[in-house]
This record gives sequence, structure tokens and C-alpha cells, in this order.
Amino acid sequence: METTVTTGTEDSVWGGGNKPLGASYGKMMMWFFIVSDALTFSGFLAAYGFSRFKFIETWPIADEVFTHVPFFHGNYPMIYVAFMTFILIMSSVTMVLAVDAGHKMKQNKVIIYMFLTIIGGAIFVGSQAWEWATFIRGDYGALETKGGRILQFVDAANDNKRIAIGDFAKSMPETREQHTKDAGIWYMGESSLPSYSLNEVLAGLKDNPNILVRTEQINEEGHKTILNRSETLAKVNQAVRVVEGANLVRNEYGSRLFADFFFFITGFHGFHVFSGVVINVIIFLNVVLGTYERRGHYEMVEKVGLYWHFVDLVWVFVFTFFYLV
Repeated sequence: METTVTTGTEDSVWGGGNKPLGASYGKMMMWFFIVSDALTFSGFLAAYGFSRFKFIETWPIADEVFTHVPFFHGNYPMIYVAFMTFILIMSSVTMVLAVDAGHKMKQNKVIIYMFLTIIGGAIFVGSQAWEWATFIRGDYGALETKGGRILQFVDAANDNKRIAIGDFAKSMPETREQHTKDAGIWYMGESSLPSYSLNEVLAGLKDNPNILVRTEQINEEGHKTILNRSETLAKVNQAVRVVEGANLVRNEYGSRLFADFFFFITGFHGFHVFSGVVINVIIFLNVVLGTYERRGHYEMVEKVGLYWHFVDLVWVFVFTFFYLV
């Protein structure tokens, strides 16, 4: 029995010649990038999940952290984050429509849908920047103990609702002033001082019997533990500084790790979205100039579409880990 061995390019195992599996070189490289980047995000989210599980009893409650909506004052848990998610998902839909229009060689529709995708991405990046600024600035303020624990405050006369330290702190003459470049001895640099000193917060607390301390510890009902008045007065004696907002060193919302992961993971994803918007703008300009019409295909739109869908999918997991779970 005679065996025939085929060595032709088209009959090889790949069956695609210089396009393995029928995909172009550019698409294959985009898929390689997406898979490697997916593994990177998976590692970050796995580390976040491990840390949260380890410190589950003191982890900040997302519904109490992300409560802001631009131009509105009040408590709106997760509303704006849900809006951001909706915008990003809708931009993925418009990208699908742009790719479909490209397959049909409809330049005008590709322009419209690419433009809408860019607008959606820009809104998301801007919203994330605003959310970062709000998170960093903080609303209520807190005290930090020697052990790094955060003490927040509630008003017992108002159904134990959070109260800002500015609402009860007592103004007192302070001898220490913020060093500036034109006023300081051998000035090198200094982080900004909080709005109120520790002594002012403690004095205001003692003058307002309705103010109680809320610790990081989450009770069986899923709420943070509120101390009684005597426990409050004893606990604040362990405080060493006033904390306002969050950064990579301190966090008024609770565990420092939460802020570290928030900045790193959402910042890493935000960088991906920003990069995607820039790439989309470049591709959009090429579409307007008719570059892909002359080439006879819109494969570049499809390749950038793969990246954009990946960014959207990653946000679904980030949104779930940080805001929903």
C-alpha cells in the first residue's frame, strides 16, 4: 500500500499558509497579547481575592465607599459605577457594529460607530479619573491607631449614620503650621496636613456625647461594629493621627491593602482603556482618510475591536471583584 505525503503549503497541518488557522498574522499576535494580558489580570485579581479572604472581617464595604455621583450630594451606592459599566459595555456594542460595517465596506457607518466607541471610552476614562479623585479626597475622615486600625464616626442621634470629623471637631489654636517653600527651616518637603488636628477631633468628640466610634470589624450582620460611649472614649486614646481620604500609605475607608489594590488594578485597567481610546482615534482617522478603503479591507478595525472587547470583559471581572462581591 502506497502512502502519499503532501508537503504543499495549503495542505499542511495549519491549512492557512502564512495565516495559521486561517487568521492573519496581525490577528494572531493580537490574540497572543490578549491571552498573556488576561493571565496578568488574573494574577492581580487572584491576589486581591486572597487578600480580601484573609482580611475579610476588616475589609471595607463597597456600598459605603463608592457612593458618589457627580453634581449630586447624597448617598447613592454603586449608581455611578454602574453607569460607567453600562457606558463601557455599550461602547463594545458600537465596536461590534463598526467591525460589521467594515466587513460590508461601509465607510460612513464605520466612522459613526468608531466615533461613538471613542466617546464611550473617553467618558469611562474621565469617570474613572473623577472616581479616583473622590476616593483620594474622602468625605468623612477618620482616626488611625498605633496598630494601623481605622476609627470612623457615627451619630447615635441620627440612626448611627456616618458623620464627618468636620461636623463635630472643635477648632483650637494650634502652634504647628504647614511648612511652605517660603516659610520653613531647611524646608525639604512635607505632606499636606489634615483639615483638623488630632486634638481638635478628640475635643469635639468629648463635647458631643452622641458621637460614637465605628471600627473596621464587621459583625455577623455584615455591618461594621459600633462601640458604646465608654468604649469610644477608651478607643480614641489609642489614635495617633487624623486620616482624610486614601493613598498608598493610609486609607480612611479601612484596610490599606484595599486602597493599594484599588489604585493598582483599576489604574492598570484604566491605562488599557486610555490606550484603547488612543488607538481607536488613530484607526478612526485612517477610516476617515479612506486608508482601509484603498486597502480593500477593514482588518485593522477588527483587530482593535478584539482589544476593546478584551478591555470590556476585564472590567466585568474588576467590577465584580471590587464593587459587587
